[in-house]
Amino acid sequence: MSCRIEDYGLIGDCETAALVGRDGSIDWLCWPAFDCDACFAALLGNNRHGRWLISPAEAVVKTSRRYRDNTLILETRFETESGTVDLIDFMPPRGNASDIVRLVCGVKGTVRLRMELIIRFGFGADIPWVKKSADGSALLAICGQDMVVLRSPVETRGQDLTTVAEFAVGEGEIVPFVMTYGPSHLPVPGPIDPAQALQDTEAFWTEWSSRCTYEGFARNLVLRSLIVLKALTFAPTGGIVAAPTTSLPEKLGGQRNWDYRYCWLRDATFTLLALMNSGYTEEALAWHNWLLRAAAGAPANMQIMYGIMGQRRLLEWEALWLPGYEGAQPVRVGNAAHAQLQLDVYGELIDAFHQSRVAKLQLDDASWSLECAVLEHLAEEWDRPDHGIWERRGEGRHYVFSKVMTWVAFDRGIKSAQKFGLKAPLGKWLLLRETIHRDVCAKGFDRKLNSFVESYGSQLLDASVLLLPAVGFLPPTDSRIRGTLAATEQYLMRDGFVMRHDPREVSEEKQPIEGAFLACTLWLADAYVLAGEVEKAQTLFDRVIAIANDLGLLAEEYDAVAGRQTGNFPQALTHIALINTAHNLSAAKRAAEKPAVQRSK
Repeated sequence: MSCRIEDYGLIGDCETAALVGRDGSIDWLCWPAFDCDACFAALLGNNRHGRWLISPAEAVVKTSRRYRDNTLILETRFETESGTVDLIDFMPPRGNASDIVRLVCGVKGTVRLRMELIIRFGFGADIPWVKKSADGSALLAICGQDMVVLRSPVETRGQDLTTVAEFAVGEGEIVPFVMTYGPSHLPVPGPIDPAQALQDTEAFWTEWSSRCTYEGFARNLVLRSLIVLKALTFAPTGGIVAAPTTSLPEKLGGQRNWDYRYCWLRDATFTLLALMNSGYTEEALAWHNWLLRAAAGAPANMQIMYGIMGQRRLLEWEALWLPGYEGAQPVRVGNAAHAQLQLDVYGELIDAFHQSRVAKLQLDDASWSLECAVLEHLAEEWDRPDHGIWERRGEGRHYVFSKVMTWVAFDRGIKSAQKFGLKAPLGKWLLLRETIHRDVCAKGFDRKLNSFVESYGSQLLDASVLLLPAVGFLPPTDSRIRGTLAATEQYLMRDGFVMRHDPREVSEEKQPIEGAFLACTLWLADAYVLAGEVEKAQTLFDRVIAIANDLGLLAEEYDAVAGRQTGNFPQALTHIALINTAHNLSAAKRAAEKPAVQRSK
C-alpha cells in the first residue's frame, strides 16, 4: 500500500519531481521530465510497480521529518531501539544529467538498514535489464530509451527482479546512494560528489528563497508555497505544471482521476501575481513568455492547457495494469480536456498580459498583436456554450464564470490600450464589454437565490463565481455579490470548507461528491477581504493551513470526513491561492493599502 497523500514529501530539480513517503520510499518519479513515463509508480499501485525504499531493518519507534531551512532538501529521521539515523533526500540543480541523492547519516548508536530498489519503466509496466557497468563501479538498469545508474559503496544483490542491500550506519557515518538518469544510447553519465551536490543544492535554494520580499504573517508557509511553485516549474521553458502527479483521486475510491502534469492557462494570472508580489519577477517573466509561445498561432486553436514545452496534443489513455491509488481507477495518462472549448482562458491570457504591463515586466513586442488577434476572435465566440473552468465533460453550457472572463478579456484590453497608449478598436471593445456585462447580469443571476449561479438558467451554484469581485466584474459591496457570498455559505460550505460543485447536483456518478476544493475555500476568503469581513477571511485561511501536512504541502482537495488530503499533490493552484490570500490578508490589516492581489486594476 502507498502512503496517505499527506504523508509524502516533494523533492525536485526544476525539471521533474519525486514523492518521498514518510517510510523512506520514493513511490513516484517521472524521469527525466514531469511529463515523461514514471519509473517509480508504486503511488498508483504497489511495490511491484516501482519504488526505492531506504529504511531501518528494525522496528521504528518514531519518525519525524522536515525540510532543511528554506530549501527542498528533505530530512527524515528514524529512531529505533538501537539508534537514530537521518535520511537526506534531494535532487541537485540539473547539470549534465538528472540525479537523486540519498544520504544515510548516523546520528546515535548503530542502526541496520535495508535498501530495496525496484525500477519499472513505462508507469510500472517495463522491467529493465540490470547489469554492472564495465568498470564495476555502478549498476545500470536499461529499458528501451531509458537508463538509470545507481552508485553506492554499499554492496547490492539481485533478488526476485529487485535490487536489495543490507548495511549498518554508526554515529557520525554517512552512506551515500546516487541514482542518475541518462538516455540509453549515450555513454553512462559520470559520477557526482554527493557531499558537494548537497552543498550546491542548499546554496541554490537558500539563494532563491532569499529573494522573497513577502514579510507578512504566515511567512514560512508562503515561502514554502513559493518553493513548491518553483519546484513545479520546468526551468528550460518557464512552464509551471499543475502538479507532478497523475490520477490521485479527487474522491477516495472514485473515478475523477486526472493527469495534472501539464500547464493550465486557467492559473495564469494568479500565478503571475503570486510571483510578482513576492519578488520573483524573473520567474514571472519566464511564465509570461511561456504563455506567449504556447498561445501563439491562430486564436481559434488556443487550448486550455499545454505540455511543459508548449505541446498541444496531450492524448489521454488509461494504464490498465495499474490498480490506482487505494484502488481508484482508472489511472489516466494525458488529458482529453486539452481539446475542450473553455472561454475563460481568453480572459486569463489577456489579464495575465495586462498585469505584466502594470508590473513593468519587459514584454515581447508580439504580445499586443497576439492580444488583438485573440480579442478579434473572441468577439465572434464569446456567446457560445463551453465546458467551463472545471472542464465538464459532455455537452457545453453557458457557464457564468466563462462569460465573466470574456468580459475580463475586453476590460483588460481596453485598460492596456488606454493606460499604455496601444492602438486598438476601443469603440468595438467598449460595446462588447458592456454587452457581455448586461448578458451575465440578466441571465447568470438568479433572483430567487439572490446569487450568481453556475450557468445560464441553472439554480445550482459554482465556486468559481466567488472570483467576480476579485476580477472587478462587480464591486464587493454590490448586493448581488453579497447575496452570492451568502448563498455560497448556505449551499457550498461543508465542514467549514468550500465545495467547487453544488452538492445538490444530481449526478449519474456512483460517487459524485468529491472533497472540498482548497483553492475555492481561499477564494471565498479573498472575497471576504474585499467585502471588509477580514476576520471571516482569517478564519478560513487558518482552517486551510491547519490541514497542510507537516512539511507545509497541500493537495487539490480535502475530505473532511476522512480527515485526508485528496487529489493530485502537491497542487500548484492551492499553493498559489495560499500565497495570494496571505498577501490580501496582510494588506487588509494595513488599513491604508489596497489588497495586493486584486485583479481589476
